[in-house]
Amino acid sequence: QVQLVESGGGLVQAGGSLRLSCAASGSISSMGVMGWYRQAPGKQRELVSSITISGSTVYQDSVKGRFTISRDNAKYTVYLQMNSLKPEDTAVYYCHALIKVARMTGNVVEYSYWGQGTQVTVSS
Repeated sequence: QVQLVESGGGLVQAGGSLRLSCAASGSISSMGVMGWYRQAPGKQRELVSSITISGSTVYQDSVKGRFTISRDNAKYTVYLQMNSLKPEDTAVYYCHALIKVARMTGNVVEYSYWGQGTQVTVSS
């Protein structure tokens, strides 16, 4: 059983900062790409940023220069530092990870996991 547990959301004024964390736990063989998605009311879930195990990153254009993704491979944890927050950043933020799990048969299978979501609200 693998779980992703997020923390760090909350209410902040425009221009403020928040740091999201997401830790994976359970029967993990190895970690793959980790990332953050967000979903605002009435909108589809969208990729905010992702990071490979080697540290290569991708950012949505609207957050470039304001958000920074990082990871601690030893702790199976991914972070999202969000600075200069804007009201349009308001959404539920979800952590995502591709994780390889060793099955009882001895096979190693890669699964897609999601966190439970954490609310980020930016007031104007």
